[in-house]
Amino acid sequence: MTPLKTLQDHLLNEKIDLAIINNPASIAYFTGFISEPHERIFLLFVTPEDSYLFTPMLDKAEAQAASGLSVYGYEDADDPWQVIDKTILSSLNPLKTVAIQEDSLTVAWFHALTPFLNEANLTDISNTLDQIKRLKTSEEVQKLHESGQLADEAIKVGVESLRVGISEEEVVAIIEFEMKKRGVSKMSFPTMVLFGDHAASPHGTPGKRQLQPNELVLFDLGVIYNGYASDMTRTVCFGDVSDEIKSIYQIVLEAQETAQKSASPGMTAHELDQIARDIIEEAGYGEYFMHRLGHGIGQSVHEYPNIRPGNDLPLDEDMCFSIEPGIYIPDYVGIRIEDCVHLTDHGAESFTHHPKELQIIPIKN
Repeated sequence: MTPLKTLQDHLLNEKIDLAIINNPASIAYFTGFISEPHERIFLLFVTPEDSYLFTPMLDKAEAQAASGLSVYGYEDADDPWQVIDKTILSSLNPLKTVAIQEDSLTVAWFHALTPFLNEANLTDISNTLDQIKRLKTSEEVQKLHESGQLADEAIKVGVESLRVGISEEEVVAIIEFEMKKRGVSKMSFPTMVLFGDHAASPHGTPGKRQLQPNELVLFDLGVIYNGYASDMTRTVCFGDVSDEIKSIYQIVLEAQETAQKSASPGMTAHELDQIARDIIEEAGYGEYFMHRLGHGIGQSVHEYPNIRPGNDLPLDEDMCFSIEPGIYIPDYVGIRIEDCVHLTDHGAESFTHHPKELQIIPIKN
């Protein structure tokens, strides 16, 4: 059964007349058409019996070829909401119940759309979409492996670019240029390269800071390839660092590898998070691990589920998610190690394979 048919069956069972999907990644998942419309209106309308794509006119032919659905377009001079009403909604009214994506529909789009729904009852379909997308098919897993392989190459490029005096921004530029040459249309998120104590900010922004001998370098990056994301983090040593920092690295490595080896269907997201968190807490660094252990991955870099404390969601075979513990001590050091994995009946298979043991990179000028 296709994901679109699964969604239509849900609408039928729940007596929902229409679902309006606005997130481009969700639309791509259900239709096969990948698009980034920017500010233009791009929507998927799904009823229990039929589906319609609404796109800018400049994307109409490509959307038709990729999706095989009925596709309606509009020119930039048109009022898209009036076109939607005339071409789609008018034939569906009266609508009693309409489902929307509350987690991604903007307030502006909501106010523009609802006058054409004739006071239908609104319900949120976000969780249902998460549930449909949470288990990856073998084809999706293969695409995630391909994306992960490119992330491995990106880390290798970054490591090989390290030299005294190079800036964080320059390393990012080298990585992203090399990925473009390999056919990567875009990165999963802004590439992160942080030197020394700058990495103590878990979501730090690369800047003009220049690399000095004997400090750590944190890489957090991923690519979008064939519509699927990768995400990985490695922390390497440029030259040498203190024994204390090396010890902290080993704690993070133990937490990451133990959690990854322990992951299995049936355990909860909380239990997996706790495995890594216990190791860091027992070593005395619990207060410096301040984020969740992981997140789902697929067409988007951050998907359902959250691998976090208090989440009693059972992990199922064919879920894909990250395992990324870290220790961040302000003004001193930041270390994170991350792989994204596919959960199988025999454990977690990683999409990325760059070495995780502390790499000592020779100093070069």
